[in-house]
Amino acid sequence: MTNGWKRRATRALVPAILLLAALWVSGAMPAAQTVAAKETVFNVERALERLPYYGVFDFLAFGVDRGTVTLQGYAYQGNLKSAATRAVKRVSGVDEVANGITVLPASQNDDRIRYATFYRIYTDDFLSRYAPGGPVGARYEARQFARFPGMQPYGTYPIHIIVKHGRTTLLGVVDNESDKTLAGLRAREVDGVFAVENELVVERK
Repeated sequence: MTNGWKRRATRALVPAILLLAALWVSGAMPAAQTVAAKETVFNVERALERLPYYGVFDFLAFGVDRGTVTLQGYAYQGNLKSAATRAVKRVSGVDEVANGITVLPASQNDDRIRYATFYRIYTDDFLSRYAPGGPVGARYEARQFARFPGMQPYGTYPIHIIVKHGRTTLLGVVDNESDKTLAGLRAREVDGVFAVENELVVERK
């Protein structure tokens, strides 16, 4: 496995998706504690961004409540879950990690759906701008994925494709409602998919 394939699309952990509500609810928190808490959030996010196996077929979110970090989301490769725990535990100010990340089961049919969904979304005339390198880059990564089963396309992909037991969930951030709707339509066009949940968030300008 090359280093290039190990480096995944980590920048998709966007603030609009992160589960940070616990920090901001407590308005009575002293200023010094608030600054420390914000620093912990920043450092946890950086630690997750640097994970080598995070990509378009995974999705991670986290929340911070004092010294406890709660991790949620989906991992395409099982080692991402344990790697996330280790990375967050090294962050200053973190005392405990509650890891609720779901490891997606291995399935040839789910892989077929992932590949087809990725191709339909990221080579679409309108949605291809979300792919690194545009449609050409997406086609190249799709070929690489087909050639190396168990891997996933490399690059920064804001639309994450989660497939479990033939059911697809779209997670991430898009620019407008039209793109959200179109991504859902493209995912539903894939043969053999049982259902599609479109949970994409529209970025507010």
